[in-house]
Amino acid sequence: MQHPHRRRRKALWAGLTAAAALVGAGLAPLPAAGAAEAAVARQVEALDRGVVSVYTGAGNLVSWRWLGTDPDDVAFNLYRAGTKVNSSPITGSTNYFHSGAPAHADYTVRAIVNGVEQQDSVHAVQFRSGYKDVPITPPAGGTTPDGVAYTYEANDASVGDLDGDGALDLVLKWQPTNAKDNSQSGYTGNTVVDGIRLDGTRLWRIDLGRNIRSGAHYTQFQVYDYDGDGRAEVAMKTADGTVDGGGTVIGSASADYRNSSGYVLSGPEYLTMFNGQTGRAMQTVDYVPARGTVSSWGDSYGNRVDRFLAGTAYLDGSRPSLIMARGYYTRTVIAAWDWRNGSFTRRWTFDTNSSTNSGKGYDGQGSHSLSVGDVDNDGRDEIVYGSMAVDDNGYGLWTAKTGHGDAQHLGDLDPSTPGLEYYKVSESASQPAALYLNPENGTVRWKLAACCDNGRGVAGDIYAGNDGAEVWSASDTGIRDEAGATKGREPSSVNFLSWWDGDTVRELLDGTRIDKYGPSSDTRLLTGASVRSNNGTKATPSLSGDILGDWREEVVWPTSDNRALRIYSTPYETSTRITTLLHDTMYRTGLAWQNTAYNQPPHPSFFLGDGMPTAPRPAVYAR
Repeated sequence: MQHPHRRRRKALWAGLTAAAALVGAGLAPLPAAGAAEAAVARQVEALDRGVVSVYTGAGNLVSWRWLGTDPDDVAFNLYRAGTKVNSSPITGSTNYFHSGAPAHADYTVRAIVNGVEQQDSVHAVQFRSGYKDVPITPPAGGTTPDGVAYTYEANDASVGDLDGDGALDLVLKWQPTNAKDNSQSGYTGNTVVDGIRLDGTRLWRIDLGRNIRSGAHYTQFQVYDYDGDGRAEVAMKTADGTVDGGGTVIGSASADYRNSSGYVLSGPEYLTMFNGQTGRAMQTVDYVPARGTVSSWGDSYGNRVDRFLAGTAYLDGSRPSLIMARGYYTRTVIAAWDWRNGSFTRRWTFDTNSSTNSGKGYDGQGSHSLSVGDVDNDGRDEIVYGSMAVDDNGYGLWTAKTGHGDAQHLGDLDPSTPGLEYYKVSESASQPAALYLNPENGTVRWKLAACCDNGRGVAGDIYAGNDGAEVWSASDTGIRDEAGATKGREPSSVNFLSWWDGDTVRELLDGTRIDKYGPSSDTRLLTGASVRSNNGTKATPSLSGDILGDWREEVVWPTSDNRALRIYSTPYETSTRITTLLHDTMYRTGLAWQNTAYNQPPHPSFFLGDGMPTAPRPAVYAR
């Protein structure tokens, strides 16, 4: 329930028209409507059926999307080369195993609405070897001013419909082999970003240039259809020398702000929105906040000043806004932007150093990632930023004052209580090793004693022997339930998650493998062939999420030679029918921020696990 003073505050702001001028100047949060005025439906992508055909040796598992814009009672027929495969309409799931069919069989799906069969869907994407390779071409390597040669490796990826055809495309970040953590000195090569169709067609290539250092904390890219025109945009921090997808240079092409340690601690900083279809820069504005005095962020050599996070949130309850942030060890600044009619408008700016927030314990609370969701059930999204949260209107919502951490998970982890729950781990040895919080107000339901730099933590329903999601961390010795009680042995990994097989329990994703948790041991379900994981010891895929087929999740790894992105899709049948998770906006925005700093898996807005009730249908619209 929303606290009364927050309701009064929002109503007051809704009536202050003078605040619009302050917003334009970047001096105040944007007024927010009252909870009763929150929009009912949210803007989502107009997707095609995303049909996939995964060959298993015994036949093909064909699956497809149940869209949020479909009727609740929609049924389907499956066709192979124009001949219907199923004997009666498919109503209980959105997959079908076609026994004995060859790998090259060609499938389409036809929806049945009010008893009338609709037109053919797109043809199935064929996973003839159990996976689909998307060809990619590495950028040419180079040599830094200190004489160090580098090549390129495929790194994090995201998805969006870049060209408006209803199919998701990939956006891939290439990192040079000399990419650095902010704490490490030394020159790096340029960061390069590609837009790629699933057939391998490269739509564009953006070179961020010498004045954007390469590493996990520097370039957080967001891919989303912000203006609702049916095509995704791509937002990134840029600088003098960035070259867009059309070959146009942003700012000065000759500027070089790198110091002798390879850091970029002077010169202008920009935020650019790129056209998803062409890669061309549509508008470039000053990055908020400016770095100002480097030492004011916590050190003088350039580590803490260049810690960036990014996300996407439905701050007005209906349409997505861009979130760009700087800092989490000391000062934190979060700027919310709307992209409408071809231009940026800053919605609000949250600054822990402002007179509104200073001294209230919001500083130094950020994690190496962020989460987005409607934590107070008012229809609008909040930003959960480590040990604090910012309301949809740009005001601080709460701070737990438990400091920085490496991992966090926001989701409906406890189906026995309404709303979302939040689990995070702490890096500081003086803070609780892990906490389970109510994200509406930051109250701690339980915590583990301080012990160490607890670098990993996961939350998800991986074990049917316990109600709700389990949580565990690197410093723990087992899995715990929503009350903090130990419920089983420690899993084999503390990393990513994947809904992979046919049940609703989630699996463990770590490195280049997927395992199913069991009471006594884990069972291997998938080992990626000739692929590698990313980001060093983090061992994350380029991307993992529901990007094709039914509600189960695909995993995308780069091949060992960096010549393809290898997509794996589940070969297991399921009798569970759930709307594509792409049309659950909490999950979809989670997929968008997955690449941010220390990658984390997305979570939907509802409990998806063992014993779950019928999954809710989203209130969404596509245009």
